[in-house]
Amino acid sequence: MTLSQPVPKTTEEELNSNFLYSTCYYAVISPVNNNNNSQVYHSTFVDDEGITKACGCPLLPLKSHIRGPAPVSDQATTDIIDEAITFFRANVFFKNFDIQSPADKLLIYLTFYINVALKRLEGCRTLAEGTKAVINLGLEDVPVPGESGFPFPGLFPLPGSKQEAELLRNYLKQIREETSGRLLSVAYRPNGTPNKWWLAFAKRKFINTIAL
Repeated sequence: MTLSQPVPKTTEEELNSNFLYSTCYYAVISPVNNNNNSQVYHSTFVDDEGITKACGCPLLPLKSHIRGPAPVSDQATTDIIDEAITFFRANVFFKNFDIQSPADKLLIYLTFYINVALKRLEGCRTLAEGTKAVINLGLEDVPVPGESGFPFPGLFPLPGSKQEAELLRNYLKQIREETSGRLLSVAYRPNGTPNKWWLAFAKRKFINTIAL
């Protein structure tokens, strides 16, 4: 399976099953390919002209009604959260990530956050329990570069001012809350039971970083 190609559409059960096991085989068992054909999924938001940045992080538009500094994007379009959730079960297997754009840095952050959120959902046997878990996660402090708890030191430059730090903090808080809501819709089935094809990934470590 070539990870740079879209996963073919099929039934949910076939898609999840094939994705889980073929990805495990490709990313974990297959030998290292020196030709670099085994690549992570990258963000398509490479054109950041006119996009506000904070600490080098592009404040990309979001399909969100949650209050925050993100511009609102068209509901019919794909945003960075859609990309992060779609690419998560492939990208989480990689120990390295070749950053090709500032949006890739945000994709890395979101991939780690999804990893964290799934870890919190582990053991939540109903949608109600899962919702409570991600609400509690959303109440936690959101560190920015240079502060204790920021997962990837060096990923973004340090803020140049308190205003820049708070702008990034508010954006990350908004994007985390929106990601949590969308993640619940895939981590649990319509009947409120856990989707094993998602919660199985709670045990993965993204870029060798342990989700707490």
